[in-house]
Amino acid sequence: MRSRRGAGGSTYFSDWLGTNFVVQYDGMTVKHAIGPGSARERRRTDASRLRTSNLVRATTARSDQIVSKLDDRQHEERLQKAFARKQEGTRVSRQWVGSIFVCAAISLTPFGVAAAQQNKPEKPAIKIAVGGKSALFYLPLSVTERLGYFKDAGLDVEIDDVSSGTHTLQAVIAGSADIGTGTFDHAIQMQAKKQPIIALLEMGRYPGLIMGVMTSKQSRYHGPKDLKGMKIGVTGLGSSTQFMAAYLMVRNGLNPQTDATFIATGTTSTAVAAAKRAEIDAIVTSDPMASVMTADNLIKVVADTRTPTGTQDVYGGPYPGGVVYATPAFIEQNPKTTQAIVNAFVRGLHWIASHSPEDIAKLMPPEYALGNKPVYIKAIAASKAMYSPDGHFLPGAPETAYNVLKEFNPPVAAAKIDLSKTYTNRFVEQAAQTLKQP
Repeated sequence: MRSRRGAGGSTYFSDWLGTNFVVQYDGMTVKHAIGPGSARERRRTDASRLRTSNLVRATTARSDQIVSKLDDRQHEERLQKAFARKQEGTRVSRQWVGSIFVCAAISLTPFGVAAAQQNKPEKPAIKIAVGGKSALFYLPLSVTERLGYFKDAGLDVEIDDVSSGTHTLQAVIAGSADIGTGTFDHAIQMQAKKQPIIALLEMGRYPGLIMGVMTSKQSRYHGPKDLKGMKIGVTGLGSSTQFMAAYLMVRNGLNPQTDATFIATGTTSTAVAAAKRAEIDAIVTSDPMASVMTADNLIKVVADTRTPTGTQDVYGGPYPGGVVYATPAFIEQNPKTTQAIVNAFVRGLHWIASHSPEDIAKLMPPEYALGNKPVYIKAIAASKAMYSPDGHFLPGAPETAYNVLKEFNPPVAAAKIDLSKTYTNRFVEQAAQTLKQP
């Protein structure tokens, strides 16, 4: 069965041969079988004749009652007027229904079918890589998937949950994943390596990361200078969590290469386990792990980029958080698929912006709460401000990221970076127009 949208709120459906259609117009449904002499048409004609016959009999019976009170001339005049009104109503009704049938027939032409297919994704089957799907950093991905927005966009999405954002990046560059979800930092980093990726939309307008010091070490911590000699847990080596710690160290006169040891602790329960086992002195992570560790008195938060104020304190300006990205080759070869992906994510961001932490928690799988749903709801509330409401990149945010990275990343500092090629708002702007249409 195929469908098309017509003017005035009408919808037309045809079977695969195009021989039957149903018209839905302002809540009214009219069924019709195209083709002379069809059984449906004959039934419609018979029904119409029966209604006309019944009307004539009713009119005649009423006339018999009036005859006794009116003279012949008055009776004749009234009967003629009644018959004229019936004829006019029948003519108008037939014209109205007939106009709908004509519109339906036009919509089923080959041109109309082609127009309906013009936005079909070139590559419906898509693999998206993510480094720790249950982390609130990646909440827009889970929301978009669980609400069925990918399917609505004509996509069959497989999500590959890898161990970190670094592994996500590797999967996209190697071609084993079509789309990556991670931090904007990677777009700058990979341009410096001449392996470019392009950020398609901003999931997080703030990084959403926190640095925590183990409670057993907090008495000796008075500022980032005290990170010297510490073992710092990060989601993965080369990840944005390591970048945050490295930048704090550089700003305070330390060398990230020699003055601390970075240990990959993963993104979810493995990070909490590392903190419980006291394998690390400090950690950079995101929610819900940060809130769980705080509630369990495992860490004291010393830097927080879940809010605009905290982001300003750490980075000195707006800083992009999580993004959705792809290679230039994928975008060029699959523009409709790319647009469909962005459309779905923007719908997910709209949903997050308009729903409470409790509603969001209900949508997520129970295991995402790490066994403590009340704390999970509090974590969502603490992180909710970081999500972009529409996917647009904040003005000045890419520039801040570049200025931060070149402070401690020699390849970035040595490269000539064209920030305009690291991200685009084009697909987000088109999504905004598409989602406004009825």
